[in-house]
Amino acid sequence: MSDGSPPRPAPAEVEAPQTPSRPSSPPSLRTGYLILYNFVSMILWLTVLGRVALTVPLAGTQSVRASVAEFAKWTQTLAVLEVGHAVLGIVRAPLLTTIMQVASRLLLVWGIVHNFPATTTASPFYSSMLLAWSATEVVRYSYFVASLWGDGVPRWLLWLRYNMFFVLYPLGIASECWLVYKAIAPARTWNLAWEYVLRGILFVYIPGSYVLFTHMMAQRRKVMRGLRERKDA
Repeated sequence: MSDGSPPRPAPAEVEAPQTPSRPSSPPSLRTGYLILYNFVSMILWLTVLGRVALTVPLAGTQSVRASVAEFAKWTQTLAVLEVGHAVLGIVRAPLLTTIMQVASRLLLVWGIVHNFPATTTASPFYSSMLLAWSATEVVRYSYFVASLWGDGVPRWLLWLRYNMFFVLYPLGIASECWLVYKAIAPARTWNLAWEYVLRGILFVYIPGSYVLFTHMMAQRRKVMRGLRERKDA
């Protein structure tokens, strides 16, 4: 829980457009940096998506962790920069939502997958989580690159950006919750406090998922309404 969780339990996406805000630095430099950041992030997540999509049919879900876990962990960790973008005003992004998105992903890649490999190695939910995250992020970062480039966002990309979450959010949330749940038993033998932390996180997923899903629904209504008005004009 993607554009796929402690502070925030949501799947694969956050509505935090990496677009320039106030002119605290030269606009061309800031825009160039954001295009580079979003393009690199898109390529990294496309690599994750490709590895998972190839590994599952060729070697099974039990091989996905060995194939992509380390790469996915560091790819996701790069998104910490997005919190900095919001704090510094480099982008117009809701800080709380951004923190929730990034923190939830870091919980999964560092707190669950990294610490409890036995619960994820053979789990198909690890594969489905990565598919939800990576598909979301490829579309999200592609959307940001297109909007920053200045030629306009293609209609098909806009449609994907604001409709894929209907499938990817539930898939990502369900996969994340299952992996957190399966980590509770080994966490109990490792550290009793960590067990209660994980139980608390599962509880937070309920309101957190609702907040993020309704946020995306509101964004979708606004964008789709704008598309209809342009079409009718």
